This record gives sequence, C-alpha cells and structure tokens, in this order.
Amino acid sequence: IKIFIDITFISGIAGSHSKIDTADDCIFSVYGQVPAGGVNLIIMKTITVSGAIILRESNGIKEIFATQRGYGDWKGWWEIPGGKLEPGESPEQCIVREIKEELAANVKAEKILGVVDYDYPTFHLTMHCILCTIISGELKLLEHAAAKWLNSKTLHSVDWLPADEQILPAIEKLIAD
Repeated sequence: IKIFIDITFISGIAGSHSKIDTADDCIFSVYGQVPAGGVNLIIMKTITVSGAIILRESNGIKEIFATQRGYGDWKGWWEIPGGKLEPGESPEQCIVREIKEELAANVKAEKILGVVDYDYPTFHLTMHCILCTIISGELKLLEHAAAKWLNSKTLHSVDWLPADEQILPAIEKLIAD
C-alpha cells in the first residue's frame, strides 16, 4: 500500500510531499529553504466537501443563497450550504444529497465554479463550489440558524467563513449587475 501525504512546514517553508511505502520506508522531498533550526511538521486531516452556490434571479437581480451556522466553533458565521463527500460520491452527487438533507429542496448541480483549498487551525478543507439551481421544493432551514439571499450589493454584509471568502470573487462575477 502506498500512501501520499501532503505536509505543511511552519517557518515559511513552501511544503513537501511524502511517499510512504511501509512504516520503515519514508521518503521526503522538501521544496523551499529549510531553516538552520529545522522545521516543525504539521500533518492535518483533510476534509473534502461540496458547497452549493444556489443562484436565482429576482426582479432582474441575481442572488445567491447563504446560510448561517447554528453550531460548532464557527457558530454565527455564514457559509454556502453543503457538506462532506461520502466515499465513492462525486462532488455533484454530494451537493444534491446535502441540499436535500439540510434544506429539503432538490437542486441541479450545473457546474463547478471553483475549488477552494484552505487551512483551518486543525484541518485542511477542500471545498468544491458548485453552481446550483433549485429544481423542486422550497428551501427550508433544517440545520442552519438563518439564511439570506445576497446580491452584489449585500454579498459582503455577512461574516463569511474564511474558506468561503475565497470563492467570493467568482460569486461577485456571477452576480454582477
């Protein structure tokens, strides 16, 4: 069994990749300059999710749907709704399932608008941001504290989760007046 691990170094090192064939056979390739004092390794769990950029047009104004987290360390922060990929599931399949579970609506996954990679303090997040349209049902909050439709003027009126902020430039282009 071969395992590939991404490793991030503290002290400004660019990063490395490791290939581990057995517990006794470790090979590291380091990119960047290693400081004289050595490095500290941080190996973080990676969580892969899909996020729905649910788009609608209301009175000629394009809007996206944002939800407020009602639980956890990031309670009160805003996000594009979605969740974790299950084994064997594509990002598109994941978002269709997650929106049905979290918001009781059926969506069509149109296309991946972008993929965000973000390092939180305790994990690395890979988020597939998928443009979606509602095909049936009404959005109902089953897990979130609140929700809003945001347009180009209100997009920055909420406190976005740090990873979600990374996709805002693509959303701005999508909903531009």
